[in-house]
Amino acid sequence: METRDALTATAPRCHDPYLRCALYGAAQVALGVKGCCVLAHSPQGCYQLVNAAFGWQGADYTETFTLCTKLCEEEIVHGGEELLKRTIREARELRAPLLFVLSSCGPEIVGDDVEAVCEDMQNEVDFKLVPVRCAGFRGDQNDGADMAFEAILKSLVTGEAKKVPGSVCIVAPHANGNPTWYGDLAWVKRMLAELGASQVFTLTHDTPVADIPKIASAEYSLLLSHDAGQKAVDYLTAHFGIQQLCRDLPFPIGFTNTRRWLAGLGDCFGRADVAEKMVADGEKRVVEQCRRKGLEQFFMHHASSSIVADATVGIPLLRFITEDLEMITGLVCLRSCLPSARAVLDAEIKSLGLDCRVIDHSDVYQARQAIGETRPQVVFGSNIERHAVEAFDIPWVFRIVNPESRFRTIDREYFGYTGMLNLIEVIENEWLDRNRSRERRYQARW
Repeated sequence: METRDALTATAPRCHDPYLRCALYGAAQVALGVKGCCVLAHSPQGCYQLVNAAFGWQGADYTETFTLCTKLCEEEIVHGGEELLKRTIREARELRAPLLFVLSSCGPEIVGDDVEAVCEDMQNEVDFKLVPVRCAGFRGDQNDGADMAFEAILKSLVTGEAKKVPGSVCIVAPHANGNPTWYGDLAWVKRMLAELGASQVFTLTHDTPVADIPKIASAEYSLLLSHDAGQKAVDYLTAHFGIQQLCRDLPFPIGFTNTRRWLAGLGDCFGRADVAEKMVADGEKRVVEQCRRKGLEQFFMHHASSSIVADATVGIPLLRFITEDLEMITGLVCLRSCLPSARAVLDAEIKSLGLDCRVIDHSDVYQARQAIGETRPQVVFGSNIERHAVEAFDIPWVFRIVNPESRFRTIDREYFGYTGMLNLIEVIENEWLDRNRSRERRYQARW
């Protein structure tokens, strides 16, 4: 087993990363707070990242506001702190309870101090100011998410709080590549409710400002990302004694991962019998549904495959592909890889007995080159891989992670048993599209 690809450190890198910059990640976290205002201290171009984050969080434009200082040449050269102060004063008209101030590269390079400005301005306004130093050069979007989580926890979650038995704080549900991650979050909340969780807080998605201080009262935390949020969970453990659930487990994609996940939650809440019934009913439903719908799995049997995804989706996908779909994965390219996530991946590869090449922190160039050398029959990835591997004549590219070129109105989870069926549906449709003739062999009568 190869535990670390030697090419990762030496291969030439390009300027086509999968991940956006820290400003985008911080905006994703901030916009998950319901009814807040997010102020980008940036040029107008960087402000487009905030708009993109607004769409990813599915924020309600009637409740959540975004502003920008729209820095121009003069402010970039001489500093824009006065403009920032003026914009904060003007934000009073919006009557938002909370204002996040996010700094971009330009003002941080010239020396603007958003933290000092917010400290000076706090007495002038009747809403809470939360500055986040998240210039793009400080890291990628996952680093930016951690920066925003840190600012929220240190600014808004303070003091002692009486523990609520059985309560859970869900952390970083949005920090993953599932284009309909809202479905995963909804599934987790349903499972927690059925297993006896008394109260659920979310950090962050559609999170009321009033709920943020209550996070300290949670008994447990549940991280929904292998890409960001571990620092926030560790902070909650160190400062408030909040115990992390399902740590070091892949997320519940596929039979085995879902079984392990539900069993862990069932043991925690003292409802192992309920978890066992959920597993039995769910597995039976998947098998029966696939049999009735006529799942055609013959083309998957022992087919060589590669995964190009974020760690959150990519790591649990490995076992789902190997055990449930009976494919053989020889390459895993992860867009990011925290040390804790890499440990989970290595354990999965060893458990499955795979001889698998791994490239973590992969960019588009590295992924394309590795796929070209491996030449799998199937690639699990995004719309980027669909175009990147056209020259290699690879039969199938199953697009399951963001970015996708498909419009979805329904939030379809990947987690759990319905999630398995959703993934199988995507795979079957992509397979049929690949084999559908593009040539018309008859003259239509209409």
